[in-house]
Amino acid sequence: QLQASGGGLVQAGGSLRLSCATSGLRLVDYGIGWFRQAPGKEREGVSYIRGGNQYYANSVKGRFTVSGDNAKNTVYLQMNSLTSEDTAIYYCAAGRPVASAWFINSMYYYWGQGTLVTVSS
Repeated sequence: QLQASGGGLVQAGGSLRLSCATSGLRLVDYGIGWFRQAPGKEREGVSYIRGGNQYYANSVKGRFTVSGDNAKNTVYLQMNSLTSEDTAIYYCAAGRPVASAWFINSMYYYWGQGTLVTVSS
């Protein structure tokens, strides 16, 4: 029901835009979170959007922008000024977490398969 795409190889300082297409879900009914998991690390919350509200992890604030297109049932994550620290598999997930808990994995019901982002330094 969730399909993440747009990952790839990019040089440090570059940009990528990830997409999360939903099927069978309406963005008006769920919030969409972006998470990432780097090799050897736990999965961490990157960003979250629900309605007109967006939330970001401190590590990406000012560099990443999350947006949604309700008509297309698609959420985007624009990633700028990428560094090697951003290398990870990126996942999108749908849920209804309270705003203060958007970054908690267990708050989400549905997960996409992930898309790999590799930033070369």
